[in-house]
Amino acid sequence: MRVSRLYTSAHLAVGKEIELDDENGHYVRTVLRLKKDAEIILFNGTGGEYLCIVAEVSRKAVLILVNTWLDRSVESPLLVTLGLGISRGDRMDLSVQKAVELGVNFITPLLTERCVVQFKGEKKPQRLLHWQKIIQHAAEQSGRTTVPELTEIEQLQQWVGKQQGLKVFLDPYAEKTLADVAPLDRHVTLLTGPEGGFSGQERDIAKAAGFIPVRMGSRILRTETASLAALAAVQMLWGDFGTPALPVLPSSLDIK
Repeated sequence: MRVSRLYTSAHLAVGKEIELDDENGHYVRTVLRLKKDAEIILFNGTGGEYLCIVAEVSRKAVLILVNTWLDRSVESPLLVTLGLGISRGDRMDLSVQKAVELGVNFITPLLTERCVVQFKGEKKPQRLLHWQKIIQHAAEQSGRTTVPELTEIEQLQQWVGKQQGLKVFLDPYAEKTLADVAPLDRHVTLLTGPEGGFSGQERDIAKAAGFIPVRMGSRILRTETASLAALAAVQMLWGDFGTPALPVLPSSLDIK
């Protein structure tokens, strides 16, 4: 039996009845077409998830009864912060979505010298909301029980000085690779550029802030490829890509 999985910002507790927001209510009512007494999994990003029962479906409201706490986690032991140079359209969307699947914990969209995306008027909050929705849906799909944090858009110069952990930036001209460095505290901060990469001045700024330039092989990767390759590499080196398989869910559960 297939049981869909949804993120909600509501407080969840066993025995509590909640009303879904308009977006999730529409999805349950119109897309999933769930009826009363159907099962659904909800999570709110604070860890774990809940097996729930649809208590009511109407045009006015979708009510959910929180039934059973499921104590499960698929989070990596590696804490990953990603400073992502803003790229155009689908490239940025893809980078954000796949970063969530690859276990990132924090994402900051960065404005750089060669960034070709312009934010005027209401475009900045609109893009942040758009990326936040991508993050939530990617967390639903990938089975994560926490939702990565999307922070405000920042200038690269301001962002680099506030970062911690092993700090690396992707540079096709670097001499070192990820195999030459290692985190001391299970925290890695990755800095990746937009189309066109970093300027010489930005490289100097990053290095002055303690970022180590590393290359991803001998080929020049597109911006959306570079960030995802780096995330996969750090999870293989220090994260959970080498750990046993995912915990087995109850046989009646699945994710959408």
